Amino acid sequence: MSLFKSIATFGGFTFVSRITGFLRDMVLANMLGAGVLSDAFFVSFKLPNLFRSLFAEGAFTSAFVPIFSQKLVSEGKKKSMHFASEAISILVFFLLIFVVLFELFMPYVVDILAPGFVHDAGKMELATSLCRITFPFLLFISVVSFQAGILNSFEKFAAPAVAPVILNLVMIASAFVFVPFSATPAHGFAIGITVAGFLEILWLGYFLKRQNVKIKPYVKVGKILHNPEIKTLFKRIAPGVVGAGIYQINMVVDMILVSLVGTGAISWLYYANRLQQLPLGVVGAAISVALLPILSKQLKAEALEESRQTQDKAVEYGALLSFPAAVMMIVLARPVVNILFEHGRFTSADTQMTAYAVMAYSVGLPCYVIVKALMPNFFARGDTVTPVKYSAVVFLTNFIFNLMLMHTFGHVGIASATTIAAFVSLFQYIYGLKKRGFWQMSGALGYKIVKIMLCSLLMGVAVYGAEFLLNDLLNGWLQRGIILKLSILGGLGIFGLATFLILAKITNVLDISEVYKLIKKKRGTNAKQTAMGKS
Repeated sequence: MSLFKSIATFGGFTFVSRITGFLRDMVLANMLGAGVLSDAFFVSFKLPNLFRSLFAEGAFTSAFVPIFSQKLVSEGKKKSMHFASEAISILVFFLLIFVVLFELFMPYVVDILAPGFVHDAGKMELATSLCRITFPFLLFISVVSFQAGILNSFEKFAAPAVAPVILNLVMIASAFVFVPFSATPAHGFAIGITVAGFLEILWLGYFLKRQNVKIKPYVKVGKILHNPEIKTLFKRIAPGVVGAGIYQINMVVDMILVSLVGTGAISWLYYANRLQQLPLGVVGAAISVALLPILSKQLKAEALEESRQTQDKAVEYGALLSFPAAVMMIVLARPVVNILFEHGRFTSADTQMTAYAVMAYSVGLPCYVIVKALMPNFFARGDTVTPVKYSAVVFLTNFIFNLMLMHTFGHVGIASATTIAAFVSLFQYIYGLKKRGFWQMSGALGYKIVKIMLCSLLMGVAVYGAEFLLNDLLNGWLQRGIILKLSILGGLGIFGLATFLILAKITNVLDISEVYKLIKKKRGTNAKQTAMGKS
């Protein structure tokens, strides 16, 4: 499967996941608003997702997938499955201990995550109760990440990309199934989170079975730890906890500090971050997930020139999709937040505060997407130490600027610090890959990225002008009915996309014929597979 097809497959289904995620957040905003209840709930939602990103999707997947992919190439499926069985045994064993310990000491964990809750006993008690309900989700979703890693190694990206949809749909259903019978709406949604994790395991288990993948966990964990390959896996996991999860670490630092800003600030940052996660998840995660197994196999086969071209394409796709997305997010931040969240307990003041944070986050969006495209170059080579060194610098940058900006600009200053850290992270990866001779940005690629930036900025000016004229013509279009608002927002989006495509064609940023060839090639491959199936 080509990189383009892999990114398109994973990104397309991830886009569906993000859309259902927005529906979920609309339900949450309506029922929880942006206050004490929502602040406590989002801490409980963030906690298991933090460790999932660090241990499962971050460190474990980044260490496991290259080894597993290379074993598939060099040793075949049977030995690869044996290694996978040992790996999941270790993962589940340590996660069980981890979950139990956190359940016992949860009040102290909440103290660390949300120090601003300390002076409000009710808020602290609520957050602790919710965290205890949601934390088992970590174990379930870590198994899901492991299952997804195996499927991705077989270049099956659709089922793992659809899995998060289950979480979104279950949480939406929780409003009718669990919330009416719970102490608070937040408790009902918390129960839905844990139930969804178990259902996702069943979902991916079905697709693993279709691939004839049989994982048999081992009970004798001590014996497994002596396996040289498992030792190698652990050596790569340890530094990868920080290296792959720096974005999540920074978001948690943001949460710790924003809890000191005041009631509602945690919720404003959460909703803003959710909007940023659409392009970051669809583009950044799709590129990273699709690139890692492909790059690992190319390097294992010593196809160095092919791996360099693959890396170039990954960066190009990342820039082509993230720069216009970031500009549109900045220009249309307030209308998007208004339409998605301003109903029920979510007020117009909450909309404005959230929109400011969206703008601040969006400036750094392209940096994070391109870093997602560059990071697998280290992991594919088994180097998880270098990203840790970079992460230490990024973490320190984020923390320092948080302290510098939060007192003056509140939650917007915290979002801005995350963006500054993103620029530092990008510089380190570009310089580090060049220094080691792993990859160097060519003049042609750099020139194309500059043209992409220019096209995106011109598109932003055009969309801002159109929105300004519409607002003046309709005397405040955001005060109108939801149907009209959705129509105008959709129209502005289409106008922006059309403007960017025209500019991209004029400046030769986007080669339409190349995209057509890729689509035609995909159709030809599908037709061939269908014909073979019939024969």
